[in-house]
Amino acid sequence: MHNLSTEALSEIKYLLDDRYRRYNHFDFIETDPIQIPHTFGKKEDIEISGFLTATIAWGQRSTIIKNALKLMSQMDNAPHDFITNATEADLEIFSDFKHRTFNAVDCRFFIRSLQKIYAQHGGLEGVFSTAYRNEQSIAAALISFRKVFFETMHENRSEKHLSDVNRNSSAKRLNMFLRWMVRSDESGVDFGLWKNIPASALMLPLDVHTGDVARALGLLTRTQNDWKAVEEITNVLRSFDPIDPVKYDFALFNYGVYELDRTFRE
Repeated sequence: MHNLSTEALSEIKYLLDDRYRRYNHFDFIETDPIQIPHTFGKKEDIEISGFLTATIAWGQRSTIIKNALKLMSQMDNAPHDFITNATEADLEIFSDFKHRTFNAVDCRFFIRSLQKIYAQHGGLEGVFSTAYRNEQSIAAALISFRKVFFETMHENRSEKHLSDVNRNSSAKRLNMFLRWMVRSDESGVDFGLWKNIPASALMLPLDVHTGDVARALGLLTRTQNDWKAVEEITNVLRSFDPIDPVKYDFALFNYGVYELDRTFRE
């Protein structure tokens, strides 16, 4: 836990509030994977495209966006309709899909699992909202979602593509997806589609950039980017804004991308 003074925390909050206002802007969607779900208007298309995009959101952002657009195109740019009606023969269209280690085997399984989730569990929102309502915890919701997701027959290799909080994973991509679906503000960057999970419960999507900035500012003492670090930094951010703590993801991430080298490493 940090040992910063009240005055230092106040200065850091002022800095992060300023960067949140600067970076929480539609202009930044042009280089962010969240642009993919923003191409849709139907709720189910937004959440399915968002989930699949978040699933492959590691590596270069330009490659993530390119491959996510390819995936949407292969689903005729109507992901909910495709998933609802897809046969095994239809899934052959993904035979050449590959994003780093996420390949055709994984892709076809993810589509099958989503098909079952929308047919039997009320969709992605249904699974997450039910789990959150029962446990009042994002960690518990992530664990429950993972259990439901892997009820569909799959190869073991596919399990590495959905983070396991029980193994202390930071679950960066899943937390990012939840931010997209739950948060809502005047900028319209995040969607605010899911009303049964409060923004106050969300956890920071912790990655290299947000972790580096949090440590450079003295807000995070844990050296690993794992779930314990997520809990540590999110608790600090809740002290800055208990209603919407992960709004600071905009500040921390973009500060890491655009400013950290210049500010801390000169």
